[in-house]
Amino acid sequence: MNAVPMHPDDEFHPPLDGDIERTETCWFTFTVPEHRLSGQLYPFFRPNQKVMAGGVYFWNDRGDQPWNCLYAKNFWHLELPDQPLSNIVCPNGIRIRCVEPLTRYEVGYSDPDGNDEIEVDLSFTAIAPPNYLGKGHLDQPGRYQGRIRLRGREYTVDAYGFRDRSWGLRSQFGQGIVPKGPARNGYTYGTASPADAFHAITAYRDGEFRAYHGYLIKDGVWSKLARGRREVLARDPATGYPTEVRVTGTDELGRTLDAHGHCLNKLGFALNPNMLSINCLTEWTINGKHGYGEDHENWTPAEGRNFFREFLGYGG
Repeated sequence: MNAVPMHPDDEFHPPLDGDIERTETCWFTFTVPEHRLSGQLYPFFRPNQKVMAGGVYFWNDRGDQPWNCLYAKNFWHLELPDQPLSNIVCPNGIRIRCVEPLTRYEVGYSDPDGNDEIEVDLSFTAIAPPNYLGKGHLDQPGRYQGRIRLRGREYTVDAYGFRDRSWGLRSQFGQGIVPKGPARNGYTYGTASPADAFHAITAYRDGEFRAYHGYLIKDGVWSKLARGRREVLARDPATGYPTEVRVTGTDELGRTLDAHGHCLNKLGFALNPNMLSINCLTEWTINGKHGYGEDHENWTPAEGRNFFREFLGYGG
């Protein structure tokens, strides 16, 4: 039986140069809305250093930090496996196998310390083609199915989620989350069905979050976002995390997006040393249709400290 030929974007990309900050990511995020449960697998590869990091996070509406959420482990400076990205078992316990290029994946996780606190076995099936941002990033919605065993409880997963991939420079230093990027941005998606969904990446500049990447699926027709805006309508007074958000915009076909979301849970954690991320399972009304997804607010550490200390009234 012949192996399925892989798409280049399902594999590690040859580094363009020897810069030690050349980075690849391969992120899978999923939810169980009826239990207000979120989970994500986030491996972070540095091929020129031959090392990787690996973060796994699970949370619900009780617990909003890595120390009080359902599960959180992030390992740094692990040995990069000598395996293709399309079929890899990472030293932190993350498993990824591409079944159909750019379309179907099997992902899983077992705790590397050998305890029975968690076991993840999921499939991802895309509901739209990848949406590319430049030559080093893609985003894709899909449907997750499978099971999660967590803290003695079994969860059946059958819900829409997301994945993304990036390959390029990611620094642990700098004034922006990524080189030449903003110090604060938003990453937001929602899916009512394969025929009605949206995604927006927004940069915070001049006092507002403006979209520079995303898509709208409306009545089964996909189009890139031409412009858009993310607004935080309410924040939790105890943490400063978003609790109510709205995304509006227009796609390249001239159709409008109006998505109003209520955040059902929240977790604040450092995805990498230069990015603090606030992740929320979000219940959406997308152009009048009900769905779920996520709203993420990302910060450099300095930008996040300044904002949250001011919001919480901590002073200097």
